[in-house]
Amino acid sequence: MADDEGTAPRRPRRRAVRPAGPIAGESASKNTFEAPATAQDPPVDTPDLKKEEPKSSLAEADAEKKPTTPTPTTEDARLEEEKPEQDENAPQSTTNRRGVVLTSLFVVVVLALLAGGVYLFLANRATNAEDAQAERFVQTARQTVLNLTTIHPDSAQEDVDRLLAGASGDFKAEFEGREGPFVDVVKQARVDSNGEIIEAGIENISDDAADVLVAARAMVKNSDAEEPQPRDFRLRVTVADDGDVMTASRVEFVP
Repeated sequence: MADDEGTAPRRPRRRAVRPAGPIAGESASKNTFEAPATAQDPPVDTPDLKKEEPKSSLAEADAEKKPTTPTPTTEDARLEEEKPEQDENAPQSTTNRRGVVLTSLFVVVVLALLAGGVYLFLANRATNAEDAQAERFVQTARQTVLNLTTIHPDSAQEDVDRLLAGASGDFKAEFEGREGPFVDVVKQARVDSNGEIIEAGIENISDDAADVLVAARAMVKNSDAEEPQPRDFRLRVTVADDGDVMTASRVEFVP
């Protein structure tokens, strides 16, 4: 204990500490060590610098903003050369074309009107020809019935001859060879008949024949009846067109 009390207390040893920087005389590039920043280290203030964009990105952005002009190709140049040169008289050519079109339309309209007029003229002419032929059929039938219902004792032969002159076919065959006895009966009985056509019209018609219905009335008297007695007839007369002459080929009574 005495020894311990008489002895001075020992000082603790201190370790030699090497400074963190490079040793004098050594290259700063060798064995350089940087201590990593820890959360306890205060943040280092750095200037707020904008990150410089690559030049290539800026160039592409500028290219998108600017309108692109297509580079002319060989085909475009050929088409450009083949384009017709614009005529200085283009308005005049347009006017000329309009004039040609209007003239053509006018000619077409005129031709159409002429064609329509010719068609109407021919149609009216054909209609008039058909109407004229129909009228001739009717008139022939009327005259035949009038000759058949008109006969006098003093002119019986002439009346029968006039009837046969306008007859043909079956109608003429019925009278041929019998006109003599018929004339004798008319003269002996003193038959006197005057015919009158009440109405007549076409029943059927074709190019060379027509059936005509005729309504007639005859005022007949004879030796037994001095006063004329009316007799009504309704007959169908077939008229044949033999070119320039129309005749009655058949006559039959219609009830």
